[in-house]
Amino acid sequence: MSKADADALVLGSGPGGLAMVAALALEGLDVMALTLGDPLEPWPFTYGIWGEEVDSLGLDQLLAHRWSNTASYFGAGSLDPESPANRSTPHDRDYGLFDKVKLQQHLFQQGQAAGVQWHRGLATELSVDAACTTVTTADGTKLRARLVVDATGYEPVFLKQFKQGPLAIQTCYGVVGRFSGPPVESGQFVLMDYRCDHLSEVEQRDPPTFLYAMDLGGGRFFLEETSLGLAPPMSLDLLRSRLERRLAHRGLSIIELEHEEFGPFLPMNLPLPDLKQPVLGFGGAASMVHPATGYLIGGLLRRAPAVAKALRGAMADPAASSQTLAAVGWAALWPAELLRKQALYQFGLEKLIRFPDPQLRDFFTSFFALPNSQWYGFLTNTLTLQELVAAMWRMFVSAPWSVRWGLMGMQGRELKLLWRFLSAKD
Repeated sequence: MSKADADALVLGSGPGGLAMVAALALEGLDVMALTLGDPLEPWPFTYGIWGEEVDSLGLDQLLAHRWSNTASYFGAGSLDPESPANRSTPHDRDYGLFDKVKLQQHLFQQGQAAGVQWHRGLATELSVDAACTTVTTADGTKLRARLVVDATGYEPVFLKQFKQGPLAIQTCYGVVGRFSGPPVESGQFVLMDYRCDHLSEVEQRDPPTFLYAMDLGGGRFFLEETSLGLAPPMSLDLLRSRLERRLAHRGLSIIELEHEEFGPFLPMNLPLPDLKQPVLGFGGAASMVHPATGYLIGGLLRRAPAVAKALRGAMADPAASSQTLAAVGWAALWPAELLRKQALYQFGLEKLIRFPDPQLRDFFTSFFALPNSQWYGFLTNTLTLQELVAAMWRMFVSAPWSVRWGLMGMQGRELKLLWRFLSAKD
């Protein structure tokens, strides 16, 4: 029987991996981490977060930008700037963009200050015995820990996930640069711009996309054409074409391209992992992506400390096995209320990905007409279950009949998701 070299071994160095490494280390646990390359290799994607959410985490100093002028556009669009089709929906809430280098270094340094041991290698084998779990790398190195946390992303190395059918994938194509004119208002952040007047009537019957955009200051802008979620996913070529046509329709062109962002191919409705397995998951590997929005970073930073605290308590028992520790971690990560909320969110996603453009724009118009606290809590997954159900009901009764009929009709996995919501045990 092997003896553990550490309390926990975390696999992965993305946002989920570093958030869990930092949280476990701050609880005073002995932590090892394994990654294929440099744990400070730059993250490839951008991470946005609502102002209130980052303030509650005490991390506002890690933002690269923060906007108070935040809005969306759910009209059909028109070249006439005074047309009602161009009317904005103000959000009256701050939005921020992380300086991802600062965030990465912040989490890494928290772990380093607590003595986290970093190892490099490819995890290839896993074995669990009564005393610990052993991970073997491709070069034969064996790392032993009382608990292994798999935070290796949407295709995890060791986690077992249930199957539930095709995945709805969110895709996006983005650019950072300078333009022949301002693509959004000065100092503005646009969460969703669903205006579609740059597309033909035939194309407007195809799956819709929206523009996610922000003024970065100094004449620089970030624009991202996004498909909320489709199975199979929308191609990057089509997203690029739609962004170029959106700009051209308004007489705009890119005059200096600083950066292109391809992806991520974000699975929105990942099936839950097996919550009885002796390895704990975290981040995308543990299906923590918000199914209705694609948000992840806020949930990682908010939920990691609670999981780490529960594990610290369980590890006070030196006889606790990997299976016991994993069970404690899974219960802290996915309590019954969150499981029920996840089923409701996935139910909502199933509806949204089937809505044609006009119906989807009507849906979001009604959604953002909810009280500010309700739509914010929905997007950040911070409402209680009772509050979430109340928000969804209020949305339903206030929506136009075109949206109501779409929400009532049951297709595909929707009945199964409702049953999962009703049958989750407290």
